Amino acid sequence: MKNCGGLLNAGHRKGAVAGRCVVRGKNIETEEIPAYAAVAMAGLGWLPDTILSRSVIVRMRRRHAGERVEPYRRRVHAAEGCGIRDMIAAWTRSVSVEWPELPNEIQDRDADVWEPLVAVADAIGGEWPARARAAGVALVADSKEVEASLGIRLLTDLQSIFEGAQELPSKAILELLQGLLEVPWGDLHGKPLDERGLARRLRAYGIKPKTIRTGAGTPRGYSRADLEDQWRRYLPVPPDKSKTSKTTETLPDQTVSDVAVVLEFSAKEADAALRGHKLPSLRRVR
Repeated sequence: MKNCGGLLNAGHRKGAVAGRCVVRGKNIETEEIPAYAAVAMAGLGWLPDTILSRSVIVRMRRRHAGERVEPYRRRVHAAEGCGIRDMIAAWTRSVSVEWPELPNEIQDRDADVWEPLVAVADAIGGEWPARARAAGVALVADSKEVEASLGIRLLTDLQSIFEGAQELPSKAILELLQGLLEVPWGDLHGKPLDERGLARRLRAYGIKPKTIRTGAGTPRGYSRADLEDQWRRYLPVPPDKSKTSKTTETLPDQTVSDVAVVLEFSAKEADAALRGHKLPSLRRVR
């Protein structure tokens, strides 16, 4: 998976390569493998963060008994698929693509993978710029709903117990953590979280215990002021405090479709769109 991560990390950029070491006899040599390619991966459960953060993630669900899906058969559908592929190839040779402005919700590595898709949508025009941005915002938000690491979970729970408090002793923090519902702090590899473990986990975020003053003396503990910067950096912003997306500002007249509609785009609809006015300068290639 490590080598796969290196390939995917470079693979979104044209001309990029991924290096590896190769043993030939008694010599160890390095070689560079061309990595630029479109990649589709499927997996069960959660894939590694290094893969998820470089991907457009579409969650799949098991089909229930009432859902009907046309089965794919290569001998039946290959010709139709190749026709669509050839039309897209012809269109790419005749169109000028400009790099788009993305919504605020699509940043960093997500922008790396979504920027080309939104650029293609802008080149097509019509309803597609708005639909692509709506799909991007929805799928990026959905991709963040992953099982949090213990470090992020600890910061989240500390934010909860520090509400209304400026300083707390370490012992009080551990008691409050244990009192939260559905938390892992009572059983970490068979032992509950203790003061040493709390300090070790928070040290990774640059947070250290210090002497604080309480009515009972001067125990070791933590202050809200030392945690707030890490809360801002690592925890998601609540919806009511997030910045308004620029999607509606840049596309005031576009109707944004639900992301489910965007994803349910059949081959026949794609063929009709490719042959229609939505893709100017496009001709069927035979």
